[in-house]
Amino acid sequence: MTTPEPDQPAPRPEERLEQAVRAAEQALIEYEIAVETFRVEVENFSRLHEQRLGPLYTRIEELDAEIAEAKAARTGDPEDVRRAAEARARVLPMPGVEELLHGWMDGDGLFPEAAAMLTDQAVRPPQRVRPSEEARKLYRELARKAHPDLAQEEAERARREEFLSRVNAAYARGDETLLRELAEEWAAGPVPPERRPSPAEELYARLEWLAQRKELLTLVARELEEGAIAGMLRLAPDDPDGLLDEIAGRLRSDIAQREAELAGLLGHA
Repeated sequence: MTTPEPDQPAPRPEERLEQAVRAAEQALIEYEIAVETFRVEVENFSRLHEQRLGPLYTRIEELDAEIAEAKAARTGDPEDVRRAAEARARVLPMPGVEELLHGWMDGDGLFPEAAAMLTDQAVRPPQRVRPSEEARKLYRELARKAHPDLAQEEAERARREEFLSRVNAAYARGDETLLRELAEEWAAGPVPPERRPSPAEELYARLEWLAQRKELLTLVARELEEGAIAGMLRLAPDDPDGLLDEIAGRLRSDIAQREAELAGLLGHA
């Protein structure tokens, strides 16, 4: 006669969700490792590409500018002169945009002072804000009601300090409308604490975050794969250094041809 097995405890409702979350977390970790490994490989090859081939590309651009200038000097044709100027502009370093615009403009456009200087207008001093009588009244009432010294607990004191800083900012701008809104906010009282999500809701939220993270990594991987450096790596995955040597050889040949062309132009000058 067999002994009946003891009753097994019923699985918790969230157990399957927890398993799905753990599986998704592990899969995301592996995917992140793969994407990061590929990113480092692309960055390293890009750095090597710049170190070995960058000077050759720079030399070609300089020779192109000198050839265009030599042609323009020989012909005097306006179109040749224009092409020479464009070729030289491609060689000249571009000054930093932030350095050029520092103190002159931001994302919203020219500062008023900069615009006045550029149009030969007098730079106007900032206008003084004179709050209305109603704004002063609202401010005094709110300052009395929300003063941090009236708080009995540290959390309440912090809430009052944050609120009063917004009141002070609104009063400094003379913003009567905002002061009225702040008065209504204070009258409504503190916002009640949010309801804590259930364990199942937290697990679903975790799954959603993992899915969003994987989607973001997929975009990063796709951008890396579609880049020129990744394309070069695909051409020679087993010998990327050999590919750089091959490209460098072609560039040196191009340089030799341009140097010969430039010598011929200067010799005819």
